[in-house]
Amino acid sequence: MNINYDNNNMVELSGKIVEPLKFSHSVLGEGFFESKLEVKRLSNECDILPITISERIGGGLKVGDYVSLKGQFRSYNKQETEKSRLILTVFVRELNRQNLAQFENIIKLVGYICKEPVYRTTPFGREIADILLAVNRAYNKSDYLPCIAWGRNARFVKDLKVGDKLEIYGRVQSRNYQKKTEDDIVTKTAYEISISSVLTVAEDAPLQTEAEIAKKYVSDNLAI
Repeated sequence: MNINYDNNNMVELSGKIVEPLKFSHSVLGEGFFESKLEVKRLSNECDILPITISERIGGGLKVGDYVSLKGQFRSYNKQETEKSRLILTVFVRELNRQNLAQFENIIKLVGYICKEPVYRTTPFGREIADILLAVNRAYNKSDYLPCIAWGRNARFVKDLKVGDKLEIYGRVQSRNYQKKTEDDIVTKTAYEISISSVLTVAEDAPLQTEAEIAKKYVSDNLAI
């Protein structure tokens, strides 16, 4: 049976390029570059998100350009001295240049819980749950993506088990935090999916079409 892994992981972003393209790697002679995309939230706060793009579709991009893109949120391990670090990036598959400032941030994932959910409450009583989702893609690869749920969604996911299959809708967000080192306190950035809607999925359930996904995402966000 042929499986369309593309439907497991779909991201749509619109925003502004805020870092010059920097060479990352090449595959079969095709160069890939890294940059950062600024996407405004409704609150006017901004998420600064890493993107990876082929020279074939991103050639000529510069700081200040407004773009809309489609792709996948991916992970890979980067070796640093004696340990590896999980790197997250939006792998761009389609890109359109825009003349106006437009901002959009939508992600849909289908994957499996691969670590026990971590549930907690803030000092102000807000409920939060963290999950790590394994999302399969072609060639026996998987992306391991951190997700964060709030309120009723946090209560829903906290009792789920490793191996449970989920369908998640939300947005990709950046979050700054401070980490203490031997000599100093440094500011780092984490990337994660902020969940707006989540449900469990039967193993043999059919994947939804893009039109169905878009309709559900709009419906869920109107209800929040």
